[in-house]
Amino acid sequence: MLKRIAKKLKRFDRKRRIRAILIGTARRPRLSVFRSLKYISVQAIDDVSQTTLAQANLTEIKNAKHTVKGAEAVGKTMAERLTKLHIQEIVFDRSGYKYHGKVKALAEALRANGITF
Repeated sequence: MLKRIAKKLKRFDRKRRIRAILIGTARRPRLSVFRSLKYISVQAIDDVSQTTLAQANLTEIKNAKHTVKGAEAVGKTMAERLTKLHIQEIVFDRSGYKYHGKVKALAEALRANGITF
């Protein structure tokens, strides 16, 4: 149990260090990723006005499972919502998670659909 708590605390430390650097604006929002054991979700945040501009999660997508394919579907959905808001550039906040697996698949799906960061 202590290993699990230590692992979570390490992720929170990484998240805090990353968030000290990243700032999202209305023209270039911060895209924050949250991954749990069942779902993956992402939201575009304007830190200046402290508002969420768009969001997408796995529960919105029919027949999607918590796999790399599901993360790609979430990334594609988020890219569509950002392009509707005329946002082409973001700041990617991985929230302390490793850039590997589902987080990487989500980021590559965003890039494949025209979002740059």
